[in-house]
Amino acid sequence: MSAIRHALNTKREDDFAAWYQEVISAADMAEESGVRGCMVIKPWGYGIWERMQRLLDDRIKRAGVQNAYFPIFIPLANFSREAEHVDGFAKEMAVVTHHRLIADGKGGLIPDPEAKLEEPLVVRPTSETIIGDAMSRWVQSWRDLPLRLNQWANVVRWEMRTRMFLRTSEFLWQEGHSAHADAEEAKAETMMALEMYRAFAEEDAAIPVIAGEKPENERFPGAKETWSIEAMMQDGKALQAGTSHYLGTTFATAANIRYQNAEGSESLCHTVSWGMSTRMVGGLIMTHGDDDGLRVPPALAPFQVVILPMLRDKPEDAALIAYCEELRAALATKTALKEPLRVLLDTRPGKAAAKRWDYVRKGAPVIVEVGGRDMENGVVTLLRRDALWDLDTGKTAFQSPSREEAADAIPALLEDIQSALFLEAQARRDANIRDDITDMAALAAHFGESAKYPGWVKVQWKKQTGEALDTVVEQLKALKLTFRNVPMNTPPADGRCIFTGELADERIYVARAY
Repeated sequence: MSAIRHALNTKREDDFAAWYQEVISAADMAEESGVRGCMVIKPWGYGIWERMQRLLDDRIKRAGVQNAYFPIFIPLANFSREAEHVDGFAKEMAVVTHHRLIADGKGGLIPDPEAKLEEPLVVRPTSETIIGDAMSRWVQSWRDLPLRLNQWANVVRWEMRTRMFLRTSEFLWQEGHSAHADAEEAKAETMMALEMYRAFAEEDAAIPVIAGEKPENERFPGAKETWSIEAMMQDGKALQAGTSHYLGTTFATAANIRYQNAEGSESLCHTVSWGMSTRMVGGLIMTHGDDDGLRVPPALAPFQVVILPMLRDKPEDAALIAYCEELRAALATKTALKEPLRVLLDTRPGKAAAKRWDYVRKGAPVIVEVGGRDMENGVVTLLRRDALWDLDTGKTAFQSPSREEAADAIPALLEDIQSALFLEAQARRDANIRDDITDMAALAAHFGESAKYPGWVKVQWKKQTGEALDTVVEQLKALKLTFRNVPMNTPPADGRCIFTGELADERIYVARAY
């Protein structure tokens, strides 16, 4: 077998961080904006985010949650009412203090001292406080409950260490917020959102995740419970891919969200929030990408099938484009993954091989190339992105079905690619989780410097709070580890705590994380 010549310069196993950045560039997904920590999301990258939005928004609406929009500027006083919340975000807040600029006399501009705001405005890092204000006006009676809202928006958190999609100063997301009559109903909403995220991640993004509860130190600021879905990236690190928070009456107390019950007395509402962001695009890259670029699950691909006629700037090009158009039209009548196929016929000038590799790097699920000889023989040349190479020969794994056979086979092929990507990621994750480590020395050895991609470890522990938990967290921090979550539907603890030696209460994942 001849050596495979991959489309990227950097291999995952050589330098995963550099590989990640090269995929973003080579797939033409995003670029630096010139503003620290902010990025320009280019059409292919934004097309993936639009698909995420569309499919997740459909799930949100099916759950009965309505979309709304709230201001990007939040009065500082709103945060001051909830001490734990403001403390959790204080170091990341961007603050507006002036509303006008003036010339500085040196050819530049400075804030006008006469235009200083009476009260500073925080650029939205999350919206619990301002949505809480609205809820306090909108909720009067038990008849107004539950109040269930979702917002698609951008937020700003002034990150010190940034990486495109994974951790940026400005990012895009959705944030769900709801108010409920009691804890039982609010906790059910928390779990509804968590399950929605799990289903979206696994069924749409083909990313296997583990759903569970965060320990106290990993909770959202001000929350009583935080639940997450955790995904394993190809370097073995964890990515928190979505969170759902039961807030109790913390924010209802701060914002005075009360209702009159059927008996006529007043009660505080119990509130919930949940969110997923463009970080999920980074998770998709690190879960499915390979040494040739991105591989996009068909459910999220802006175009699932790309047809590339091999044009030669000659009169016969018209017939070739017509031949390809018939294939595009036939595919446009078909469905896969419960939606009409999304097909692009790319007739831009350029060499066919160069265009093919552009779409390989972008991760289009199915690439169809058609040359003059293909047209004469009534066939097409088909490439499946998730199985790019013939491993026996080291050559590109082209198929040559007839045009009609391709039109009939591609819908099932897309469904198979969606499933194959999930199963591949699931097998990789499960092979890189250990549950047999029972003491700190073994944990340190497993995550030692010689372990390049050590994966996750599920350990047994006695649930800690307060200062006792802080001590455990410092032990993990010394190994560059964090708690991920206590998984749902896992066997009960039956051993001793890896940290204290006491009888364990539960099992919890520890890992290095993004």
